[in-house]
Amino acid sequence: MMTRLIGSACGMGALLAAVAQSQPPSPEQIIRNRDADGDGKLSREEFPPQGQQLFDRIDANRDGFVTLEEAQAFAQQRPGQGRPPGPPLPAPDHENIAYGPHERNVLDIWLARSEAPTPLVIYYHGGGFRGGDKRTIQPQLLDGLLKGGVTVAAANYRLTDVAPYPAQMHDCARALQFLRLHAADYNLDPTRVGATGGSAGAGISQWLLFHEDLADPDNEGEVLRQSTRITCAVVYAAQSSYDPRFHRELFGSDQVEPALIALFGMSGPEDVNNPQFWPLFEDASPINHATADDGPVLLFYPQANDPLPPNAPGQLFIHHPKFGIVLKEKLDALGVECVLRLREDYPNAPGRAPVDEYVEFLLDKLGVDRQQP
Repeated sequence: MMTRLIGSACGMGALLAAVAQSQPPSPEQIIRNRDADGDGKLSREEFPPQGQQLFDRIDANRDGFVTLEEAQAFAQQRPGQGRPPGPPLPAPDHENIAYGPHERNVLDIWLARSEAPTPLVIYYHGGGFRGGDKRTIQPQLLDGLLKGGVTVAAANYRLTDVAPYPAQMHDCARALQFLRLHAADYNLDPTRVGATGGSAGAGISQWLLFHEDLADPDNEGEVLRQSTRITCAVVYAAQSSYDPRFHRELFGSDQVEPALIALFGMSGPEDVNNPQFWPLFEDASPINHATADDGPVLLFYPQANDPLPPNAPGQLFIHHPKFGIVLKEKLDALGVECVLRLREDYPNAPGRAPVDEYVEFLLDKLGVDRQQP
C-alpha cells in the first residue's frame, strides 16, 4: 500500500501546512499524498480534517472536489516565500459563451484593452479529464497577459463521464475554432494564438500545438472550417504521452493511471493489452504528433525529479518531469524550441509555478511589442 504521508517527520502537520501555511509543499504533492482513491482530486473526506475551513475556498467550481489546478490557483493567491498575495480573479467580459452543442461547451473571455486586434491565449483546465473548471486559471497569469495586451479565454470541455477520447481534444479545438471565426467580434488577431493549462489541460495544449490542422474546409458549419493550429504553449505538470505502454517503458511500471481507463473507455487496466485501444493511445499522445514545423513550448514540473519506487502507481508518475525530459529530447532533435523548467530550478520557491516566466514567454512568442503603451 502506498504511503500517504510526505514523510515520517512531516505527519499531518505538514499536510495541513500545504494548504494553510506560508512555506507549503507543492499542491501536486498534496493531491498525490491525500488522494486515497487515485482519481486525481481530493474529496472533502480526503482533505486534511484540520483544513476543512479552506475546502470551500479552494473548490472554485463548487463541485465537491479539489483538483490540482484549484489547489495551484489557491496557492498562488496566498502569501508565501516572501511573495505578496496575488490578485483575485476578475469577472470576465463575456461569460459562458456557447461554442458547441454540449452544456460544457462554454468559455469565458477577458478582453485586453487595445484599438488594434490582440493576440489570444486560451486556458484549458486540468482535472484528469474527469473534473475541473475554466475558473481555475491562475489570477497572476491572467493579470500579466491582460496587462501585456493579450486577450485571454478559458474553456470547459466534455469530461469522460459523458464522452471518451477524442471528445476532450476535439472540444478544445472547437473552442479555438469558434474564437477564430468570431475574431472580429472580440478584437482578436487569429494568427497569434497560444494555449496554456496544467495536467490534462497541459496535454490538450500540447496536442493542439503539435497536431496537424483539424480544419475541415468542406464542412457545412463555419466553425469547423477554421484552423486549429496555434503559435505556442505554456504548460505545467504535463503528460507528453497518454499511452500506458509508453508509461511502462518510461517509468518501469505496469500500473495504469485510473484517469486513463475512463479517458479511453476501457473496462479496466487489462484493456491496455487489447489492440483495439492502441490507436487511441497513440493518437492521444502529444509527443507522437510533434514535427519540425511546430511552435515553441515552455514546460514546468512542480514534482521533484526524483527516482520512483518499483512499479509505482499512476498517481506517483502521472506528473513526473520525465514526461518533459523525453519531450524535450524529441523537440530538440526536430529543432523545435522547448524550454524545460523543473522544481529544482527554483530552490527558493519549490513547486511554485514561475508565472512571470509564463507571461514573458507567451508575450514574446506571440509577438507582443512591449514598447507600446
